[in-house]
Amino acid sequence: MSPTIRRAVIPAAGLGSRLLPLTKATPKEMLPVGDKPVIEHTVRELVDSGITDITIVVSGGKSLIQDHFRPNPALVDQLRADGKTAYADAVEEVAELARQGHITYLDQYGPYGNGTPVLNAARSFGDEPVLVLWPDDVFVAEVPRAQQLIRAYEQTGCPVLALLPMDPTESQRYGVPIVKEDLGDGQLRITGLVEKPEPSAAPSSYAAIGGYVVTPGIIDELREQTRRWYEHRTGEVYLTDAINAYAATRAVYGQVIKGRWYDTGNPADYLVAQMASALAHPEYGPLLRRLVAGLDDDQATTS
Repeated sequence: MSPTIRRAVIPAAGLGSRLLPLTKATPKEMLPVGDKPVIEHTVRELVDSGITDITIVVSGGKSLIQDHFRPNPALVDQLRADGKTAYADAVEEVAELARQGHITYLDQYGPYGNGTPVLNAARSFGDEPVLVLWPDDVFVAEVPRAQQLIRAYEQTGCPVLALLPMDPTESQRYGVPIVKEDLGDGQLRITGLVEKPEPSAAPSSYAAIGGYVVTPGIIDELREQTRRWYEHRTGEVYLTDAINAYAATRAVYGQVIKGRWYDTGNPADYLVAQMASALAHPEYGPLLRRLVAGLDDDQATTS
């Protein structure tokens, strides 16, 4: 059976300003989480979910992303000649991952806003639905987040947003969905999103986090937003605004994702993602726990 969704977009044109000066010369998508750059986690999730056509939308200064996924036969030959077989295999495996995902790159052009890269890539979509995942999210789940979103689309035939339960006191960090109906098994019919509401005004206890199934109707709304932007040259083109416009008259669903989400877009969350990855590693985890235990002992001795 052919997959219902075979295309995905990864918007990777952002400046990473919240991580400066770390991202002054290194794209935020190439910062490591564990032994992989963060964008590789996203690509692996997509390939593991059956996606065979990935478009990464980039801007100037992001050539390291292409270099990472590009085959490097000379490096592989040198590693094998030096007897470093495991390293050679790892380099080849990353290139094979890019081949499986048929990664292509597109320069971002147009108004500011996270809807622009999706619209830039849309000319190749036709009437197909497409996954949109951000490159600074890492999900750890038994069933990949992308696969959970695809299943929700297969059940509804409508746009789908990835959701997570939210601490109501943190509502000002997220887009919060307006829930019309709870259909069970984590699937919610929603009528829109409220961006970063005060806790007292949050319409639900869920947060919209990085992950969307976008349909042609959403792309049409992005085109209309962009048309209006070129008329007035104000504001930005946001994917959530297009979803809200679509949801005013048509069905949109949210899928509560089963798994752990790690954001790497700011220093504190990036540190948490790094720590969680290290603790989960069979070799590094025990070392890190011993280090922490030693620091606790030192603190107890000096206090």
